[in-house]
Amino acid sequence: MRLRNLNSFIKVATLGSFHGAAAQLHASQPAISARIATLEEELGVKLFKRDKRGTKLTARGMQLLPFAERLVAISNEMKAQLQDESPQQGVFRIGIADTVAHLWLRDLLKVWREQHPLIQFELTIDLSLALYKQLEDHQLDLALMVYTGQASTVKTQPLSAYPQTWVGSPTLMKTVSYLNLEALSRWPILSFPSATGPGKHLQELFSQVLEKPKFHTSNSVSGLLAMAEQGAGIALLPEPIVADALKAGRLISFKVDPAPPKLKFCCGWRQDEDRLLPQLLADSASQLVNQTPHTQNT
Repeated sequence: MRLRNLNSFIKVATLGSFHGAAAQLHASQPAISARIATLEEELGVKLFKRDKRGTKLTARGMQLLPFAERLVAISNEMKAQLQDESPQQGVFRIGIADTVAHLWLRDLLKVWREQHPLIQFELTIDLSLALYKQLEDHQLDLALMVYTGQASTVKTQPLSAYPQTWVGSPTLMKTVSYLNLEALSRWPILSFPSATGPGKHLQELFSQVLEKPKFHTSNSVSGLLAMAEQGAGIALLPEPIVADALKAGRLISFKVDPAPPKLKFCCGWRQDEDRLLPQLLADSASQLVNQTPHTQNT
C-alpha cells in the first residue's frame, strides 16, 4: 500500500473533490482517480460515492480515514527526524502508574536514556485516573497506566496484563487456601481508592454480599503490600508485586470465587500529538515489559 495513494485519498476526502485534490497535489485528475482505484482494489472496498452534490466517503472510507492520516503523519515525522542531524532533545513528561513504576521504573529509564540521551525525562507517579486527566490537560506527554477503556482524546497501546491474586499475612490467614465472598468479607479489604479501576472492581464485587467488608485504601501499591504483610487486611494485588513476599513466606495466597480478572496496563498519549517520540517510547516500553521476567526491581 503506497503512501502516495493514501495521501491522495486523504486529499479527496478532505476537499470532497477529485479535481481539487489533483490541483493541490500537482497531479492530473485521472492520476488521482487511478490512485484511489488502486487503493480500493487493494482493500477490496469502495471508498467514495459520487452524486450531483459531490464526492463523499462511504462508511468504509470513513473507517479508513483516521488510519490513513496516522500512517501519513508517522511517515512525515519519520522523514523529518531522519533528515534532522540533531537528535531529539528537551523535556518529555511521562506519567507512570504506581504498579508499573514498582516493577519497571529502573529498567525503563535505563532503556529510554540509552535510546534518547538528550531527552530530559520528567516523571510523575500517580493513580491512573489522575494520569488520564493530566494527559487530557496537556500536563503529560505519555502515560503508562491501567487500561480502563478507550477515551476520545487519548490514544492507547497495550502494555501488559498481570494476573491478580488474593493475599494475606500468615498470622492473619494461617492455613486458609480458599474463601468465598461471604467469608472474605469478614476481614478488612486493602484496596486502591474506590474511584480507580481496581477499587471500583472490588466495590462491585462485594456489592453481592449482605455483610459489606471494611475497606482500607491506599494510592500506593507499596503501601498496600506493606499493610498486607503486617496483617492489616486482605489484598488483591498483581502477582509480580507479591512474588517475593510469597516466596519468603511473608504472605500467603488463596483462591476466591469468582477468580479475579487480569489487571491490564497501556501506554497512552493524546490524539493530537504530532511527535513520533511517544510512539517510540511506548514501543520500547512494551518490548521491555514483555520480554523480561515479571520480578520486582531490587
